[in-house]
Amino acid sequence: MNPSPTPAPITHYENFPVASWLCPPHLRAPIAAIYHFARTADDIADEGDASAQTRLDDLAAMQADLQVAAQGSAGSGRWPQVFGPLQTMIQAFDLPVPLLADLLDAFTQDTLKTRDQTGYANHAELLDYCRRSANPVGRLLLHLYGVTDADVNAQALRRSDDICTALQLINFWQDLSLDIPRGRYYLPEQDCAAHGVTRADLQSLKQTAVATNLIASHAHIARATMLNGIELVHQIPGRAGWELRLVVQGGLRILDKIEALNYATLQQRPKLSAWDVPVMVWRAIWM
Repeated sequence: MNPSPTPAPITHYENFPVASWLCPPHLRAPIAAIYHFARTADDIADEGDASAQTRLDDLAAMQADLQVAAQGSAGSGRWPQVFGPLQTMIQAFDLPVPLLADLLDAFTQDTLKTRDQTGYANHAELLDYCRRSANPVGRLLLHLYGVTDADVNAQALRRSDDICTALQLINFWQDLSLDIPRGRYYLPEQDCAAHGVTRADLQSLKQTAVATNLIASHAHIARATMLNGIELVHQIPGRAGWELRLVVQGGLRILDKIEALNYATLQQRPKLSAWDVPVMVWRAIWM
């Protein structure tokens, strides 16, 4: 096997560890390859001033390159730093390509909803988005750890989905002050209506009492979802299990910060700092 190209350094701000020193060394390359694939696709959907159609065309091109890479052939050559390592890791670790394709499908949906200024009708629709935008990452990691979709591992897969969905939801409620001005609406329309919050209220970023109650209700759902999956940390052995403990505690710590702000994330974006690390490590030890 030819050595895989070295993935580019991870430079984006992240709440949670990505292929950190806690990760088993032999899995750092495939995890980094998956991360850079997802990060590149997310940037296509999210960053810069490209038109919606350009973003959609680029995501379609990535989808085509993914399918070609899965067959061991050369693609368009537009993203060699992504598909070089990823193709090697697909072959070396038999990565489930449909899970990678789900990520691209989710980013495409995000682009379409941003273009059309549409949100999510209800919580079930939002969870379906999380199923494709977040859950595949956890399932890919479980695949690398030797946990597949066999019946005996179904509980681990469900717990992984809960953790990944929770992390995605936490990111949504953390980033409201950034996403809404960009035309991204993740608070479900049904829940907004139930709390008396209008689209105009959200666009104004005014932290009204009803908006606070709406955000608080969704932060509580995110915490409960995380806690539903938390026992997975005891099913993943060794260093990978400790990596997962810190990921979970990172998400819960962000929820703590959202609560400390009285859920005022329409006006302020909480994030982790070096001061949070000892708290996360202490809590991780006692999980």
